[in-house]
Amino acid sequence: MPTTRPIARLVATLAGAALLTSALSAQARELSVSTVLSDAFPWGQAAQKWADLVAERSDGELTLRVYPNAQLVSGDQTREFSAMRSGLIDLAVGSTINWSPQVPALNLFSLPFFLPDEAAVDAVTGGEAGEMIFSAIEDKGVVPLAWGENGFRQLSNSSGDIDEPADLEGLKIRVVGSPLFQDTFTALGANPTQMSWADAKPALTTGAVDGQENPLSVFDVARIDQVGQTHLTLWNYMNDPLVFASNRQVWGSLTEEQREMLRETAIEAGAWEIAKTREEQAGRLEAIRERGVTVTELDDSQYQAFVEATDSVHEKWVPRIGEEIVEAARGDIDAP
Repeated sequence: MPTTRPIARLVATLAGAALLTSALSAQARELSVSTVLSDAFPWGQAAQKWADLVAERSDGELTLRVYPNAQLVSGDQTREFSAMRSGLIDLAVGSTINWSPQVPALNLFSLPFFLPDEAAVDAVTGGEAGEMIFSAIEDKGVVPLAWGENGFRQLSNSSGDIDEPADLEGLKIRVVGSPLFQDTFTALGANPTQMSWADAKPALTTGAVDGQENPLSVFDVARIDQVGQTHLTLWNYMNDPLVFASNRQVWGSLTEEQREMLRETAIEAGAWEIAKTREEQAGRLEAIRERGVTVTELDDSQYQAFVEATDSVHEKWVPRIGEEIVEAARGDIDAP
């Protein structure tokens, strides 16, 4: 009999320790955040800003750990959405381009020359079309939380100035893994070459491809001018909004307070990053010019020539995106 009491006390102690450990685990939870670029770029800074805001406001209950450079999908940025949907990724700050193969509605933003300026982008993301697109994302098993922005994409090359479609004839242009990009550059007479960003700079260095398209922030930070890209055309042919999002099961496992905090911090981080991206454009362009890059700006007639050259892309892709979403976006853009 006397030996049972110490055993009972030991059992009680172990049980108490297990309960404490369980409680602490429930209070402290780490979620992964995938992003394609590091915090040297505004895109990566958006993910880190989100993590920092959560750290400030979660009282230790949630921690966001950012995995840049598409680490969680072995560098294949087009697999990010599928990985998040399946649960391999908890959260992401992702590109509408990279997610468009799984969510066709996201191709709206890649329609060539559809969004004329930043005001149009804001009207769409903040309007009826934006709501419809978020619903389309959620239908695919991912919960969208907020918008960010990678910016308007510009065209660079190593051959010469480009101010009309004929200048693109036969040029090998690196594009992301989206059929819409293939169709756009084919319509312009170029030879689109699909490859990941990890492979792009080496290909530009060796001359395997002649050019590429990316926002000014990427051109500037990645020093694309150092790999022979000495000609840059500002044509704003499409915009790449970013989406802050969560895996559906992860979202459902959070408390209502945690979900509210995660959404609020995503919205705040997104607004911060959009403002930062836009405010830095003038300075980036000046720095690019100072490094000897020839910058071509299109006048209205030159711009219109590119619009007309890509009409066939709209005819093909508007039905795939959804007539209702495209019409809603047009209404958002035209609204007073």
